[in-house]
Amino acid sequence: MALYEVKAEISGVVRALDAAVGEAVDLDGQVMTIESMKMEIPVLSPRRGRIVAFRVAEGEPVQEGQALLTLELG
Repeated sequence: MALYEVKAEISGVVRALDAAVGEAVDLDGQVMTIESMKMEIPVLSPRRGRIVAFRVAEGEPVQEGQALLTLELG
């Protein structure tokens, strides 16, 4: 199966992981929440797949373009 990395579209702090490793996600399914400039921004899955691994943890700062999680497509 092909792997796909979901990357941050904005810098901020990971507030919540809204899905779990091994969980299937649909297109536009919410996988985590990032706080930036006192706003909570949902991170939506750009593809259908299964979460293989999170690359970040709750409370961790992230930069724009940083890999957040890996999806197995299929």
